[in-house]
Amino acid sequence: MKPLKIALFQLTSHGFNQKANEEKGLRYCRKASELGVDIALFPEMWNIGYTPFDPKDPRYQEAIKEWQERAINQESDFFLSYRKLAKELNMAIALTYLEKWSAAPRDTVSLIDRHGKVVLTYAKVHTCDFSLDAALTSGNDFYVCILDTEKGPVKIGAMICYDREFPESARILMLKGAEIILTPNACRMEQNRLTQFRARAFENMVGLALANYAGSHDGGHSVAYSPIAFDKKGNSSNNLLIEAGENEGIYMAHFNLTELREYRKKETWGNSYRKPGCYKEIISTEVQEPFIRKDVRR
Repeated sequence: MKPLKIALFQLTSHGFNQKANEEKGLRYCRKASELGVDIALFPEMWNIGYTPFDPKDPRYQEAIKEWQERAINQESDFFLSYRKLAKELNMAIALTYLEKWSAAPRDTVSLIDRHGKVVLTYAKVHTCDFSLDAALTSGNDFYVCILDTEKGPVKIGAMICYDREFPESARILMLKGAEIILTPNACRMEQNRLTQFRARAFENMVGLALANYAGSHDGGHSVAYSPIAFDKKGNSSNNLLIEAGENEGIYMAHFNLTELREYRKKETWGNSYRKPGCYKEIISTEVQEPFIRKDVRR
């Protein structure tokens, strides 16, 4: 089987200029299609470039409202243009956006398949309630879909940025059958976060693909990991597929699905030898010092 190709879009945005972001994203999708990509993955909240409201703005509450009003839905011209292009290019697109919601908006990724159909929509569960994400509605579940690609069906899950810092996110997606987890991102991927993310691939035996914004401040280092941590002789194997620098561009992650699936069938991680009966504290809502925070929403 030919490798599944995922394009990590490490981009700079035009901020609140959604039309400019739309047009730039469409151009990059066309470039990715020329490279034979199966899935194009955007960084977090692409329609507004993850541009925040200013907490120091003297019009703070008005600034939040104006930021929230930039949310779109799946009927917007912005979203529909990507559905149309996915079908035209015969390529799946994982599109991220600030999504209109019944209350505050959500931080969302929708996976559009190569036929132009939305097959997965996921809203960020672990919102950063200590920062601008407090102005969002959190998601309440994790989802896995079967994505039809030219390489055959692939089980795809999604998590967003801060989600990857909680082992439960990737673990639940693995338990729901995910083979590859798409991860839009908008924060600095320094060595600790990269190591943490790498562990998610190893411990769950899933492929991981992360697209981050470009730039030297909080951007760069879009990355992808294979779950294959040991070769057939049992020797340690480097499971890094690609790590970008800080420059803008398309970075290609190639996943060998045949090897990935063979590895998952025989190795001991993932769901093989877990003891769920001993994990009751994991689902407890009780929080004790030193972890009590006043701004937490549950």
